[in-house]
Amino acid sequence: MRSLRQRTLWYGFIIMLGLLSALPAALPGGVQQRLPDWYANNQFSLGLDLRGGSHLLLAVDMEDLLQSENQQFADSVADRLRQAGIRYLRPQATAEQITVTLRDASAMPELIRIARESVADSQSALPTYTLDSDAGTLTLLITDAHREALQQDAVTQSLDIIHRRLDETGMVEPSITRQGSDSIVVQLPGISDPGRVKELLGTTAKMNFHWLADSRSTDIVERPGQQDGEIYRLERQIAMEGRHVRNANMVLQPQTGLPVVNFVLDKTGGRLFGDMTQENIGRALAVVLDDQVITAPVIRSAITTGSGEISGGFSAVEATDLAMLLRAGALPAALDIIEERSVGPSLGSDSIQMGLITGLIGAGLVLLFMAAIYGSWGLIAWLGLGINMGLIFGVLSLLGATLTLPGIAGLILVMGMAVDANILINERIRDELRQGKTAWLSLENGFSKAYSTIIDSNVTTLIAISLLFLMGSGPVRGFAVTMGIGLLTSLFTAVAVTRVMMEWRIRLATSKTLSVSGLAMLDRIGDRFSGGKRVINFMRASIAGLVVSAILSTAAVGLLAKPGLNYGIDFSGGALVEVSAPDTTIEQLRSSLVAAGLDNISVQETGDIDGASAYQLRQPLQTDRDSGAVIEEIKAAIMQVSPDADVLRSDMVGPRVSGDFADLSILAVLLAGGGMLLYLWYRFENHFAVAAVITIGLDLTKTLGFFALAGIEFNLTAVAALLALIGYSVNDKVVVFDRIRENLRAQPDQDFSALVDRSISATLTRTVFTSLSTLVAIVPMAIAGGSAVSSFALPMLFGIVISTSSSIFIAAPIVVFLGKRRQRQGRDQLHTPAPELDMSP
Repeated sequence: MRSLRQRTLWYGFIIMLGLLSALPAALPGGVQQRLPDWYANNQFSLGLDLRGGSHLLLAVDMEDLLQSENQQFADSVADRLRQAGIRYLRPQATAEQITVTLRDASAMPELIRIARESVADSQSALPTYTLDSDAGTLTLLITDAHREALQQDAVTQSLDIIHRRLDETGMVEPSITRQGSDSIVVQLPGISDPGRVKELLGTTAKMNFHWLADSRSTDIVERPGQQDGEIYRLERQIAMEGRHVRNANMVLQPQTGLPVVNFVLDKTGGRLFGDMTQENIGRALAVVLDDQVITAPVIRSAITTGSGEISGGFSAVEATDLAMLLRAGALPAALDIIEERSVGPSLGSDSIQMGLITGLIGAGLVLLFMAAIYGSWGLIAWLGLGINMGLIFGVLSLLGATLTLPGIAGLILVMGMAVDANILINERIRDELRQGKTAWLSLENGFSKAYSTIIDSNVTTLIAISLLFLMGSGPVRGFAVTMGIGLLTSLFTAVAVTRVMMEWRIRLATSKTLSVSGLAMLDRIGDRFSGGKRVINFMRASIAGLVVSAILSTAAVGLLAKPGLNYGIDFSGGALVEVSAPDTTIEQLRSSLVAAGLDNISVQETGDIDGASAYQLRQPLQTDRDSGAVIEEIKAAIMQVSPDADVLRSDMVGPRVSGDFADLSILAVLLAGGGMLLYLWYRFENHFAVAAVITIGLDLTKTLGFFALAGIEFNLTAVAALLALIGYSVNDKVVVFDRIRENLRAQPDQDFSALVDRSISATLTRTVFTSLSTLVAIVPMAIAGGSAVSSFALPMLFGIVISTSSSIFIAAPIVVFLGKRRQRQGRDQLHTPAPELDMSP
């Protein structure tokens, strides 16, 4: 065992490193500029919900991609058939297949040969198409392997092009990352109205050159021009692809002074452009961008300079954007905006202020509570809690993690839960002192007996948080990161740092006796139940507790049926806009929305912000394709009636994303329950694990019923609350189970019901104190946190009360019932003793 001084130095060194890592974020900008870059940049970042900005989730339009791929392959097959003199009907290409029909079925063997040659010439390592022939018709089906390869290549290529496009705009710190197999997340700090960015990212920018059809043309397509009703008849075959454009810039045409786009071709493109213009003098060449003809000038002479000009009545901004798109390159397929979230800077600053105020108030209440329970020893625990908070921010800074509004909620919850370990340790120490043991022996035994309980409770909570991180996204993942780091650092501060401070307190104390005491009334309550002096016969009410719980859970299920959960757009899909509109009534707002064709939108007045009425507008969406412009349409309608309106927040979730959220949420809850079942089975025995999981299920149904009864919006933050509640609930039950296990090993022959009653009574003060400490930490957030965290804070308050009572009146009776059944079967209550977790320094 290392000496106290050695441990103090080691722990002090770790704490110093953690606090130094957190320091740059707390320094003013002027001081940061004088620090080395590597140190000044060691900071966590604020999420978009705290500093304002926009989050876009883009998905590759696979139907568009596959349609384009199949069309190109069909054109290749058609060219070979034409060269071979085989007569055919024009191939039909869809996203799923290509159909080629011959005019003479006897030429089918030749068609199959040509199709196979075309597949072989695709130079793909994977099979691309499967062939199926029937009565003069050949069907080519794209393979799953080729589909996946196209998708992977499209996403990778799109990431690169999005980077180039946003870099061209000079935007500050855009974050562009891949999500899933076909999606890309773009985060834009400080951009609360991403309209222009959506236009840039929503434009495929596929530019090709086509000859206008003449009398010699056979395969003709029609494409619209820029003017209404303007239609161009073009040759389907591409004369030259736009990928040969090497550079493009907006310039003012000397003759007219109008903006045009000058482009420069690469070497191959320049040679090809010179040849084709020389052979087609007098013909019109159309410039087609995303299936729209921009211009169609007549070729007067051969263009051999490798450059050209695109004119189309552009404004300066349109010409600049077009040049930028051509420089960045064309996207391989259209990108659909399937999720959009924007937060205005004013709402972001309000969220930061709210988080700081509620966090400080919560910390103050925890300090008062700990001092009331343990006196000066409570201050030691609170000091450990302060060190824990500093270490959390240090780790967040070291990882470059993002702190979100739900992350602040997670910090406050960690603060309440971190006190649990200190309460466990202090209660154990007090139990030892009440038996007349010395200060040092009480400290040693208190920590030894609390270790396994602390580890078990933290591991079970980490199981739920890990699943939330793996399956969550955005702010919810931020909550999981903060909670996970907080649980690990609180484990270190509770079992290591707090112990060192307590040892120093004993060593420096002038009195030879040790007293861990607070308010006299609370001390008397603790003394009454300590060491089994007073035992409450809880199991006498076990049947009543189970019946009441079953009735409440059944009623909760009924509430889920009617009125049901108030699903947020995370699960129901749709667009949501929060706006403050001065001098505007709800009737005026509705009239403007109806006039804009948004007659199925719901409008709700939510209060008053700085003298202006605040409204929440919600619009359902039918398909992901409806989602791109709906936010802009709503904003435009608002500005019509209130030009000074301030859009505080706008969210849009397409049906596809909302469906994924629902599936992942259900899976996360099921996996969390399964993970805890396995862990508790390993650490205790199967009847303890089954009792915990059944009780969690009942706790969750009641909490969901609370959502339905209170009308609280059920969104991703609510899922975070449910998973956090699962961890908290198991945490509470592990403490009771641990004491039951301890008493079983000490007195295996005692009546099981009496043993469980004694175990619950011995941990009753800890159970109540822990619940109260977590409650006082969360109450300020529940009262003043606003709508952004109400889906987390309010259910957590309800859930803490439910999970605390369920440990006594549901989980324990189920353990007794299953335990007595094991006794009748002649089986032991515990398997081979679980390895004790000794973390003594």
